[in-house]
Amino acid sequence: MTAASSTALSETTIDPGWDPGVCDILIERLWTLRRRMLALAAQHDERLGRIDPAHHAGARNLLHYLALRSDDLRPLQQDLSRLGLSSLGRSEPHVLASLDKVLGILHRLAGRAWQSHDGDEPSGSHSGHRALQQHASRLLGPTPPGRDVRIMVTLPGEAAADPGRIDAMVQAGMDIARINCAHDTPAQWQAMAEAVRLAARRAGREVRVLMDLGGPKLRTGPIESAPGVIRLRPQRDELGRVIAPGRLALRPAGSTSPVGEVDAVLGVDAGWLEGLRRGDLVSLKDARRAARQLEVVERHAASAILEIRRTAYLSADVELRHEPHRERRTALHDLPAAQGVVHLQRGDRLHLLPDGLGHEARPSGRGRRARPACVPCTLPEALASARRGDRIWFDDGRIGAVVRRRLDGGGVAVEITAARDGGEKLAADKGINLPDTALDLPALTAQDLQDLDTVVGTADLVGLSFCQSADDVRRLRAELAARGAAHLGLMLKIETQRGFAALPSILLAAMEGPTAGVMIARGDLAVECGYERLAEVQEEMLWACEAAHLPVVWATQVLETLARTGRPSRAEITDAAMGERAECVMLNKGPHIMDAIRMLDDILRRMQEHQSKKRPLLRALRAWRGALDGQGAPG
Repeated sequence: MTAASSTALSETTIDPGWDPGVCDILIERLWTLRRRMLALAAQHDERLGRIDPAHHAGARNLLHYLALRSDDLRPLQQDLSRLGLSSLGRSEPHVLASLDKVLGILHRLAGRAWQSHDGDEPSGSHSGHRALQQHASRLLGPTPPGRDVRIMVTLPGEAAADPGRIDAMVQAGMDIARINCAHDTPAQWQAMAEAVRLAARRAGREVRVLMDLGGPKLRTGPIESAPGVIRLRPQRDELGRVIAPGRLALRPAGSTSPVGEVDAVLGVDAGWLEGLRRGDLVSLKDARRAARQLEVVERHAASAILEIRRTAYLSADVELRHEPHRERRTALHDLPAAQGVVHLQRGDRLHLLPDGLGHEARPSGRGRRARPACVPCTLPEALASARRGDRIWFDDGRIGAVVRRRLDGGGVAVEITAARDGGEKLAADKGINLPDTALDLPALTAQDLQDLDTVVGTADLVGLSFCQSADDVRRLRAELAARGAAHLGLMLKIETQRGFAALPSILLAAMEGPTAGVMIARGDLAVECGYERLAEVQEEMLWACEAAHLPVVWATQVLETLARTGRPSRAEITDAAMGERAECVMLNKGPHIMDAIRMLDDILRRMQEHQSKKRPLLRALRAWRGALDGQGAPG
């Protein structure tokens, strides 16, 4: 039956009541769906034979779900809803059982006999939910009292030397500690893991350790440093009056001798410094060519302290002159180098190179740009697959570009197409995404294989970054087995279009072992799939994983503004509440991470009274009790 005829059926024939003819039509449509589900499972019988016994039901149920969702079911859902029946919209953990219940009711409405088909159903309305909870507990550990969703927290590198910080995280509600192996050292990872175990014992509960392998992350390489600039400025009151001058310490170039409390420390020629006396004046033209004057207020054996009452910008090409002896001059030394960046605006050309040192665009003698800006890439082999017209995104999507041509030596020339007005700065070690390019890169790098030797003796779970295929999952399992660690749980991070497209195969491969889960890595995934598609993509991933009875971690930018600044945005509060539909929510590190853990704990406890996966829970609405009588109650 076509969508058009189904819609017509809804509008003209169902409303009068239990018309046996209408029920017969719906029965036939559901039987067609049912046969399709069983056929898809039979088609993959060999694949199902490789599934771990603990996941047999989830694997078959996933195949049934994929068959169910292979067509547009919206017209059928409308027809079922008009009869007051389940529209199959919340059937993920028990697809065939849900369909059979509707079929059984329709048979009785049509006066037809119905025989139970429980033997075909891999999971029922209770067993499907129970299987998901069991798999989540095996992988992620138990949930804390009063909260059904776990909280994962990324540990900062400083935590290796600060066990008290980890203690505080556990007390605040952290259930899983995440260690990112793309940063820090094996010794630091082990120190963090040991601190987590100790803090968990003190708290009297289990806290698991996830160690994320770095994976083939494409990043910008080193960019040459720019000469540093120091801004020296006085403090002013609300009327602009100076209340404290800026303080600058001068000492011989290359010296590391201590100085007093100042705003900046610079080196000068030792002979020039010896001639300074308390009360002397020093003049300069700063980096903007603005004339400024400083006064020597302290003189020590190896340094001098000067004060300034107007803001000055000091760079390597600024000279200091000793007044009134203007011939006595010195250059400035020991300025801290500024982080190397490339400034990019829409329309600029950029060369992305397989190696080397990045640099800004270089002008010709007449001021025109003779050499475009260059940026190296940490995975040169990735550039070999890029083709003209392919999109490139830098730094979590802040800067967008399009490949215009290939370069000799394996690089590509790109044109900047997306940047804020006024341009953007691109620094080293920033992510690069190639959503249109078929990158045939293994999920396990040589560095990952080396890191696994530490991971297997330290972690409870191992994270596979940039998982893109079933073969990636099987290779990690083989490497773990070779190290005697086949028992470790897998966390498969889906962060590329290719990984999302291969998700059903990835899930089936994951179920060939005892424990596995999926992390929706929404940072890279948003850049890869497009921000406008992220909401849709993350929903589909949640549905597929629930059908497979596999736990999900809701990750990236959850309460990020709160963790970073101490104040959450309104939008991220709603986003955090959406995390209740997963089995775990991940927070990233930040100076206010304790506040973020406590707030997430509170949000998840509140939301579990209102939502379970896709199903709304209708608890009593205390907020409106007595509202019609003018007696509103707090909710």
